[in-house]
Amino acid sequence: MDPGTLAVVGAVGAVVAAPVILGAAGFTSAGIAAGSLAAKMMSASAIANGGGVVAGSVVSVLQAAGAAGLSGTATAAVASVGAAVGWLTGFTG
Repeated sequence: MDPGTLAVVGAVGAVVAAPVILGAAGFTSAGIAAGSLAAKMMSASAIANGGGVVAGSVVSVLQAAGAAGLSGTATAAVASVGAAVGWLTGFTG
């Protein structure tokens, strides 16, 4: 496959897989799941920031994406990352 095709496949794959991966990590539509990776990330973020999770932080963006079913800016970000990974893996060098 050429790098352009791999970029498209990577972007589509990332957008399709992202809600599943977010849910598995604990970023759900009902909030952050207790005892999950997301809970550990939220705890670390809150400790680092004096007790609160900063708006726009990785944890808040991932939770917003998990709660919304991955829409808007989060979809564009995930698609961009997926496209970059697909493009990069297209080179066998």
